[in-house]
This record gives sequence, structure tokens and C-alpha cells, in this order.
Amino acid sequence: MKLNDFAIKAAIKEAKISKKTLKKFDGDGLYLEITPKGRGRWRFKYRFDGKEKLISLGLYPEISLADARDRRFENRKLVAHGINPSERRKAETASQSGSDTFNALAEEWFMRTKHIWSENHAYQTHRRLERDILPWLGKRPISEITVAEMLKVLRRVEDRGALETAHRIKSVCSQVFKYAISSERADRDPTQDLKLTPMKKKHHASITDPKKIGVLLNEIDDYEGQFITRCALKLAPLTFVRPGELRHAEWSEFNFETGEWRIPAEKMKARKIHIVPLSKQAIKVLEELRPYTGDGKYLFPSIRTPKRPMSNNAVTGALRRMGYSSEEMTGHGFRSMASTLLNEQGYNWDAIERQLAHSENNKVRAAYNYADYLPERKTMMQEWADYLEKLKTNSSK
Repeated sequence: MKLNDFAIKAAIKEAKISKKTLKKFDGDGLYLEITPKGRGRWRFKYRFDGKEKLISLGLYPEISLADARDRRFENRKLVAHGINPSERRKAETASQSGSDTFNALAEEWFMRTKHIWSENHAYQTHRRLERDILPWLGKRPISEITVAEMLKVLRRVEDRGALETAHRIKSVCSQVFKYAISSERADRDPTQDLKLTPMKKKHHASITDPKKIGVLLNEIDDYEGQFITRCALKLAPLTFVRPGELRHAEWSEFNFETGEWRIPAEKMKARKIHIVPLSKQAIKVLEELRPYTGDGKYLFPSIRTPKRPMSNNAVTGALRRMGYSSEEMTGHGFRSMASTLLNEQGYNWDAIERQLAHSENNKVRAAYNYADYLPERKTMMQEWADYLEKLKTNSSK
């Protein structure tokens, strides 16, 4: 039964006499919660993203039954349009109460943006904010933060030698300021007037001498560490994907009939699907690995739990145990190896760049289809695998 004023007054008396908190429902999620002292609070219960949520609609009698019903109606409309009333209220409260600190805006921006990032990128972004920015600027009103303040904070990061991190943090802060500007809680982005210490172009150590490559491939075959790590080492030069893409590889992404590995857009740096044609040699490695991890999610699960991929240091650590220093070879170096030698051998530059999944600065060229040059890339990947096999054979003679 729906509530009326008489029923509410009777419920208040009942709560006082019984000394128990009562709930009196009006329907469609609205109810009045009455304390043993006779105080009432309107609440609205709803479901959002499959979960039950609860929001307060105000105190009774300050908020009458008619007012509570109006508020219920407005909140039901929000839910129907895919808006969480609780989150909407938090945002409005933050704006109205002057909660315009850098901390508040950074958190708001992060929550609205993180869905487009990979899990690791979201974690790193949040960690950089918490460690290097919020302790010094978190409580400052975002509209009052000066160029000098920003520079002082970023210099702390530079002073510990983390130049690349300083540049990344500057970029994150700039995005927070731009978000604040778009929501009319700041007028300018002070990071635009900052010039940090230039970074030296970073080159990943790589082996590009064909004879040395042959030696490396044979040493990978003889690697005495974890079998799963050895398979990752074998697959790295045959696919030359980024180390993070390799260790996060999932069995569901591989099609053995078409001979393709399709990496979802959310895992890629350029946020576009990436196709890796699988050579016969790559498929052989996968077939060797499948009896060990094929029943799980990841090709290369962590030794601690199959719910997570192997450590990001697993491949690099294996190279170090094999005797290769950081100046000689890295997990990322398999990409440089392929890029250098494929270009030297005269393959189509565009096909190579597509296979490396390099992003383009040119907006027209950047709008490529993930299947561009695919037939050519399939041929190139098989010929590349044959070439590596030849180098390995020649080295063992």
C-alpha cells in the first residue's frame, strides 16, 4: 500500500513505542526510514549496473511525501537514461560546495576516463598522481595553482633522475586542468607554460647482427629456466609485439585455423585492433605450450596465480640469466631487431610499420584499417620466421 500522511504519523508512533527503526514503503523504490526517536528520512532504492544502490532524498517532515515522490520520479528518469543518481549527486555536491581542489578534479577526471585505458595504464596513472602530485598540490584549489607551483613539483621528480616520469606527470596534470576548464572550474592550464629538462631519445638495446641473432636463438632453445618463459622467449622474435602485449596474450585471441593472433584494441598502445599473422614456427611454439596453459586464460600465467600474467620482468630477467646485459638485449629489443633487418631486406616500409603497430603522427596516415597490407604482412611474417630459422641453423653448425 502507498503511504499517506495518516500512515506516516501512525508509523512514527509505532517506532517510538517499539523502540525499533521501521521502514515504510511507498513503492517504486521509495520508502521512509523512521528511527526510535521518531525521526524520518526518505530513501530511494534502485539498481544500477546490476547492483542495488541506495540514495537519501531528505528528512521528513522537511521533505513532504509529495516532494519525496517528485524526487523519486526524477531519480528514476536518471536511471532510465543510464545515469547513476548517487554519482550525479557527488559531482553536484563537489561543485556546489566548492570542492574544486586538484585532488577532487583529478579523481573526477580519472573516474570518467579510466574505462578507455588498459588496466596497467590506469594503475600507473593513478599511482603517479598519488605519489608525485597530490601530496603537494592535492588540497590546493585547482584555479589557484600557479606555473611556479607546478614547476616546483615536477622538479622534484626530475631531481631524482626520472625525466621520462616527469614528462608523463606533466601530461597527466595537463589533462586534469583541461577537464577542469571544460567544467568551468579553472580558467587555464599552467602546464602549458612549463618547459622540462629534455629527454634523451631512448633506444632499446637490441642485437641486429645476423650471426649474433643465430647464437641468441640457439641459447633461447637451450634456456634451462621455466618452460613457459622459454616459450615466451621463442615467441618474442617471431611476433615482435611489445613485451606487455606478449605477456598479456590470452588463448581466446588466437585462431589456429586462420593462423592469426588478434590483440584487442584496449591492449594496444594506439587503441586499435592488431593482427599478428602466425608463422608455422610460431604455431609450433603455441602447440608446445598449449598442454601446459591452454586450459587457463593466459598463455604465460604468473607462477603464483593463473589469474594474472607473468611478471613484466620475466623475459628480460631470462635474458640476463642467459648472460645478456641491458646494453646488449632487452625484451623490447626483438622489435628493433625485426624492424632493422626487415627494412634492410627491402620489405614494404608501411607493411613493417603496420606489423609493429606504430602509431602515426600524420592524422591521415593514422586512420588506417587494422587489416591494411595483411596479405603482404602474412607473407613477410612467414619469410621472417624462415630467415630466423636459417640463422639459428647456420649458427649451430
